[in-house]
Amino acid sequence: MKRGRILSLIVGTMAGCTSTPIDKTTHVFTREEIAKLPDTPPPVPPAVAVKMMNLEGYKEALARHISSVNASRIYAGRPQALLRAVIVLKFYVDESGKLTRSEVVRTNHDKVAEATALASLRGAAPFPQPTSALLKRGTVEISETWLFNNDGRFQLRTIAAPQMNE
Repeated sequence: MKRGRILSLIVGTMAGCTSTPIDKTTHVFTREEIAKLPDTPPPVPPAVAVKMMNLEGYKEALARHISSVNASRIYAGRPQALLRAVIVLKFYVDESGKLTRSEVVRTNHDKVAEATALASLRGAAPFPQPTSALLKRGTVEISETWLFNNDGRFQLRTIAAPQMNE
């Protein structure tokens, strides 16, 4: 009997600590939120520099940088089940963080999505400097995937949430 009371007390206490779940699948930025965004991207924090020693860490830092610069074009939450477009870009970054070349390597021929992906990449330059260990012939080659929802906003696959089920 004593166990039942203790269990009831624990369950009751825990139930009082829960909160109503928030639907994080979609967030549409308001004009006020967009106006508050900084004109220049934030610097890469030192903790990220340690992760950039390998290619995956550098790719994640780039994805976060591109996303922060293009915050008004990014959707929060999980990508929808059937995406409007999936665009894969291959690009090269030199030792100073300069974008030296970019190209579309996969597309569903959605010209607007292609243009948005390329513009978001070019607009985010310059990028965090890669470590010398990542450089080959003075540049590092990166491939990244832009996942577009129907509304034209995107996420980058490297840091995207799992896609929704149909």
